[in-house]
Amino acid sequence: MKILAIIPARGGSKGIPRKNLCSVAGKPLIVRAIENAHKTKTITRVVVSTDDEEIGSVAREQAAEVIPRPVEISGDGASSEAALLHALDLLKEREGYEPNILVFLQCTAPLTLPDDIDGTVKALLDQAADSALAVAPFHAFLWEKADDGNAVGVNHQKEKRALRQQLRPQFIEAGSVYVMRTEGFREARHRFFGKVALHVIPRDRCLEIDDPADLMVADALLRLRAQEERAGDSSLSAGGV
Repeated sequence: MKILAIIPARGGSKGIPRKNLCSVAGKPLIVRAIENAHKTKTITRVVVSTDDEEIGSVAREQAAEVIPRPVEISGDGASSEAALLHALDLLKEREGYEPNILVFLQCTAPLTLPDDIDGTVKALLDQAADSALAVAPFHAFLWEKADDGNAVGVNHQKEKRALRQQLRPQFIEAGSVYVMRTEGFREARHRFFGKVALHVIPRDRCLEIDDPADLMVADALLRLRAQEERAGDSSLSAGGV
């Protein structure tokens, strides 16, 4: 089965300049995304779609293929779907290559693990779904303002306060991994279509980089993860002596 990962990575970003090249725990976001794709058990090809020469150069150093993205689909208003479709069309035109499954990975979710990607692919296949995404459990009480200014409960009744565990299970989109059957995606031209499957990941792997503070949080969490992994390796080594 041909499973293609496409990582869209624009050079421009208003919130954080050159965001996809920003480092967290010593590695640029684009590098972390490519490494995760390469470490999966399911992905058979990794492509980066970018309008930026430096990002393209870094991607090639990480053994990813690069597809130059046209300027008309590289602005702030351009959708990720446009970049995905452009890359698919170019690969089909050049090589006659058409993957069975498309995996859309976000650079801006640096806490993602390869298992999160494989798990989302597995959810799509096991549930005979058309599209799938990684999500995390969500337990917050949501509110919104009605037209008259009155506060209204979105996922709960304000007149009858339920215990959190009594709420119907809900999930927040992780913003990291999206998986699609390619044929259906071409028809729908959107990442969510047909039967949608969910792959639940821990909440501590759910973080999107939107502002500088997010970079600092991700950096701290990734350094803590690396420290815990080193401690675990040391314990295993000591136990085997």
